[in-house]
Amino acid sequence: MGLSKKLAEYIISTSYEDLPVEVVEFTKLCILDYFGSAIAGADKPPVQIIHNLIQEMGGEEQATLFTGGRSSVLHASLVNGAASHIMELDDIHKGSVIHAATVVVPAALAVAEWKNLSGKDLITAVAIGYEVCFRIGEAVTPSHYYYWHNTATCGTFGAAAATAKLLNLNVEQTIHTLGSAGTQAAGLWQFIEDGAMSKQLHPGKAAMNGVISALLAEKGFTGATQILEGNRGFFRAMSEEFDESKIISGLGEVFKITENSFKIYASCRHTHPAMDLMIDYSQEKTFRVEEVEEIKVGAYQAAINITNNDYPKTQYASKFSLQFCTALALLKGKGGLDQFTDETLWDEDIRALMKKVRVEIDHEIEEAYPEKWGSKVEITLRGGEKIVVQTEYPKGDPENPVTSNDLVDKFMVLANRLPDDKKVVFADSILNLEKVESIGQFFTSGKLQII
Repeated sequence: MGLSKKLAEYIISTSYEDLPVEVVEFTKLCILDYFGSAIAGADKPPVQIIHNLIQEMGGEEQATLFTGGRSSVLHASLVNGAASHIMELDDIHKGSVIHAATVVVPAALAVAEWKNLSGKDLITAVAIGYEVCFRIGEAVTPSHYYYWHNTATCGTFGAAAATAKLLNLNVEQTIHTLGSAGTQAAGLWQFIEDGAMSKQLHPGKAAMNGVISALLAEKGFTGATQILEGNRGFFRAMSEEFDESKIISGLGEVFKITENSFKIYASCRHTHPAMDLMIDYSQEKTFRVEEVEEIKVGAYQAAINITNNDYPKTQYASKFSLQFCTALALLKGKGGLDQFTDETLWDEDIRALMKKVRVEIDHEIEEAYPEKWGSKVEITLRGGEKIVVQTEYPKGDPENPVTSNDLVDKFMVLANRLPDDKKVVFADSILNLEKVESIGQFFTSGKLQII
């Protein structure tokens, strides 16, 4: 039996009743975390450009836009996917290196609203979407990740799976959905060289393409039936090495969504291990920049590939600079949204300390990746004193978790353009999502009013 068929049978057969209580509760937190990032990102220039485009293109008012108003399901998936990724505070899965919420939730949310499906339907589809994209991401990681943005490529499958579930497609239709999703999977890391807006296009298109794939399959459109393992399929075309067993091992027995990690700093996740260490150390000691001789940051190769930037020129680029984030965390003792500004970008002390930060491969850290996203930092002071600190799991990982209260607090900060009373109602509504009979009515009732 092909991998697509096995995944399709899993998608079709899994029901809300199959989800353990802890999976339901965790999935709701993932959805809440998505909403916070999407609300905060909706007014940012790249997202507004996409919003303006879809306004020009028109579209039947089927689903709510986080940027305001309503449009087609496809346009809502595109805009709402882009909005949730720009703040760099969306969730991440270590093994697959995927920000699943930013692709799976906007696709599922738009379809559930359009079809007036229930909160339970939405929860189930999101959990399934995470499962599918995580497994595909794990199968091709780490080789796939050098050129390809896993959130965009593997995430397309997650959006497609969630949509197929919500549309109640049969096994054959779901196989074709996955085939069409795989042939549309794209997203290259080259944008990082320019700080281009493509990173926001990636999740938006992945969510939109997943929805397109399922809607076409529903109408009889066919896709490759062995899109993953075929001779010219996803695995062979887009990875140097892959492990097919990752797709089906434990499928239906475990729920990988609970392996998900949440971000507490507004920067690339690869910067977070070092930031944790620097923030913790800053609580113990404060010093002047001139007291520091050198800071060595030991990391894994993927972190260096993505975040080795010793002279970021924009706020967004600073979020992908391990040198900047290390210096910022040590000097400011924080890494939230309000720390990544034009003022901090050109702060003289931060820039001076950045020049003393050396990023290098640590072989012990590298061997543990991607199961552990660790860091080892060695600070050498002028007097010769050396401080060595190390971590295996950044805060927000399942092994170093944040609490549900932490995530609610995070939402309250990210959703700051909403009145305080509305934020409370909004969060409470999501945390009781299984009680909602109609997502469509939930939006129109104003309980999930975004702006």
